[in-house]
Amino acid sequence: MDLRILGGLARDSSVSVPSLARKMGISASVVYSRIRRLAKRGVIGGYTITIDGKSLGYAVKAHIGINMDSRRRGHVVAALLKTPGVTGVAEVTGRFDAFVTLHARSLGEMHDVVSSGIGGIPGVISSESFLEIKSSTNPMPGITAEAR
Repeated sequence: MDLRILGGLARDSSVSVPSLARKMGISASVVYSRIRRLAKRGVIGGYTITIDGKSLGYAVKAHIGINMDSRRRGHVVAALLKTPGVTGVAEVTGRFDAFVTLHARSLGEMHDVVSSGIGGIPGVISSESFLEIKSSTNPMPGITAEAR
Protein backbone atom coordinates (compact mmCIF):
# COMPACT_ATOMS: atom_id res chain seq x y z
CA MET A 1 0.00 0.00 0.00
CA ASP A 2 2.84 2.42 0.83
CA LEU A 3 4.39 1.85 -2.60
CA ARG A 4 1.06 2.64 -4.26
CA ILE A 5 0.79 5.86 -2.25
CA LEU A 6 4.36 6.81 -3.17
CA GLY A 7 3.60 6.05 -6.83
CA GLY A 8 0.58 8.34 -6.78
CA LEU A 9 2.58 11.14 -5.15
CA ALA A 10 5.51 10.61 -7.53
CA ARG A 11 3.18 11.01 -10.49
CA ASP A 12 1.56 14.19 -9.10
CA SER A 13 2.78 15.60 -5.80
CA SER A 14 -0.08 18.11 -5.80
CA VAL A 15 -2.77 15.40 -5.74
CA SER A 16 -5.16 15.78 -2.82
CA VAL A 17 -5.23 12.99 -0.27
CA PRO A 18 -8.97 12.39 -0.77
CA SER A 19 -8.43 12.10 -4.54
CA LEU A 20 -5.52 9.70 -4.06
CA ALA A 21 -7.57 7.66 -1.59
CA ARG A 22 -10.46 7.41 -4.09
CA LYS A 23 -8.10 6.19 -6.83
CA MET A 24 -6.73 3.57 -4.45
CA GLY A 25 -10.13 2.55 -3.10
CA ILE A 26 -9.25 3.20 0.55
CA SER A 27 -10.18 5.84 3.12
CA ALA A 28 -8.50 9.24 3.17
CA SER A 29 -7.65 8.82 6.86
CA VAL A 30 -5.61 5.72 6.04
CA VAL A 31 -3.74 7.58 3.29
CA TYR A 32 -3.12 10.59 5.60
CA SER A 33 -1.71 8.37 8.35
CA ARG A 34 0.48 6.39 5.94
CA ILE A 35 1.87 9.59 4.40
CA ARG A 36 2.63 11.03 7.87
CA ARG A 37 4.39 7.79 8.82
CA LEU A 38 6.41 7.75 5.58
CA ALA A 39 7.45 11.37 6.17
CA LYS A 40 8.40 10.67 9.79
CA ARG A 41 10.59 7.75 8.63
CA GLY A 42 12.27 10.02 6.07
CA VAL A 43 10.94 8.11 3.06
CA ILE A 44 9.17 11.28 1.92
CA GLY A 45 11.59 14.17 2.15
CA GLY A 46 9.35 16.84 0.71
CA TYR A 47 7.06 17.70 -2.14
CA THR A 48 8.31 19.41 -5.25
CA ILE A 49 7.31 20.76 -8.62
CA THR A 50 9.01 20.27 -11.95
CA ILE A 51 10.03 23.49 -13.66
CA ASP A 52 10.54 23.62 -17.41
CA GLY A 53 13.71 25.68 -17.75
CA LYS A 54 13.20 26.19 -21.49
CA SER A 55 9.90 27.99 -20.89
CA LEU A 56 11.83 30.38 -18.62
CA GLY A 57 14.44 31.07 -21.29
CA TYR A 58 17.07 28.52 -20.25
CA ALA A 59 17.61 26.79 -23.59
CA VAL A 60 20.78 24.94 -22.54
CA LYS A 61 21.15 22.29 -19.86
CA ALA A 62 24.58 20.77 -19.38
CA HIS A 63 26.26 18.30 -17.07
CA ILE A 64 29.88 19.15 -16.41
CA GLY A 65 32.37 16.59 -15.15
CA ILE A 66 34.82 18.24 -12.76
CA ASN A 67 38.18 17.08 -11.48
CA MET A 68 39.32 18.89 -8.37
CA ASP A 69 42.07 19.02 -5.79
CA SER A 70 40.79 16.67 -3.08
CA ARG A 71 42.21 18.93 -0.37
CA ARG A 72 39.90 21.73 -1.56
CA ARG A 73 36.79 19.62 -2.15
CA GLY A 74 34.58 21.46 0.36
CA HIS A 75 35.62 24.87 -0.96
CA VAL A 76 35.13 23.82 -4.58
CA VAL A 77 31.64 22.40 -3.99
CA ALA A 78 30.58 25.52 -2.05
CA ALA A 79 31.93 27.79 -4.81
CA LEU A 80 30.23 25.72 -7.53
CA LEU A 81 26.87 26.08 -5.77
CA LYS A 82 27.33 29.87 -5.74
CA THR A 83 28.04 29.94 -9.49
CA PRO A 84 25.19 31.48 -11.55
CA GLY A 85 23.21 28.80 -13.40
CA VAL A 86 24.48 25.88 -11.32
CA THR A 87 21.53 23.95 -9.91
CA GLY A 88 23.31 20.94 -8.47
CA VAL A 89 26.59 19.26 -7.65
CA ALA A 90 26.90 15.49 -7.26
CA GLU A 91 30.15 14.06 -5.96
CA VAL A 92 30.78 10.81 -7.83
CA THR A 93 33.19 7.95 -8.36
CA GLY A 94 34.89 7.28 -11.67
CA ARG A 95 36.87 9.51 -13.96
CA PHE A 96 35.37 12.71 -12.51
CA ASP A 97 35.17 13.86 -8.91
CA ALA A 98 31.83 15.61 -9.39
CA PHE A 99 29.10 16.34 -11.90
CA VAL A 100 27.66 19.84 -12.03
CA THR A 101 24.22 20.55 -13.49
CA LEU A 102 24.13 23.92 -15.26
CA HIS A 103 21.28 25.83 -16.90
CA ALA A 104 22.09 28.65 -19.32
CA ARG A 105 20.17 30.86 -21.72
CA SER A 106 22.60 30.19 -24.58
CA LEU A 107 25.73 28.29 -25.51
CA GLY A 108 27.66 31.54 -25.16
CA GLU A 109 26.41 32.00 -21.60
CA MET A 110 27.29 28.37 -20.82
CA HIS A 111 30.78 28.91 -22.22
CA ASP A 112 31.28 31.99 -20.05
CA VAL A 113 30.11 30.19 -16.89
CA VAL A 114 32.25 27.12 -17.58
CA SER A 115 35.42 28.95 -18.60
CA SER A 116 35.32 31.95 -16.26
CA GLY A 117 33.05 30.86 -13.44
CA ILE A 118 33.79 27.16 -12.93
CA GLY A 119 37.28 27.24 -14.44
CA GLY A 120 38.19 30.18 -12.21
CA ILE A 121 37.43 28.38 -8.95
CA PRO A 122 40.65 27.58 -7.05
CA GLY A 123 40.93 23.81 -6.79
CA VAL A 124 39.16 23.00 -10.08
CA ILE A 125 41.73 21.09 -12.10
CA SER A 126 39.75 20.32 -15.25
CA SER A 127 36.24 20.05 -16.63
CA GLU A 128 34.41 18.36 -19.48
CA SER A 129 30.96 19.52 -20.60
CA PHE A 130 28.08 17.33 -21.77
CA LEU A 131 25.05 19.02 -23.35
CA GLU A 132 21.74 17.43 -22.45
CA ILE A 133 19.78 16.70 -25.61
CA LYS A 134 16.90 14.77 -24.09
CA SER A 135 16.13 13.47 -20.62
CA SER A 136 13.98 10.52 -19.54
CA THR A 137 13.29 9.27 -16.04
CA ASN A 138 11.78 6.35 -14.17
CA PRO A 139 10.38 6.30 -10.65
CA MET A 140 12.43 4.73 -7.87
CA PRO A 141 12.63 0.91 -8.12
CA GLY A 142 9.48 -0.69 -6.76
CA ILE A 143 7.43 2.49 -7.22
CA THR A 144 4.84 2.53 -9.98
CA ALA A 145 3.51 5.74 -11.47
CA GLU A 146 -0.06 4.54 -10.94
CA ALA A 147 -1.88 4.61 -7.62
CA ARG A 148 -4.03 1.57 -8.50
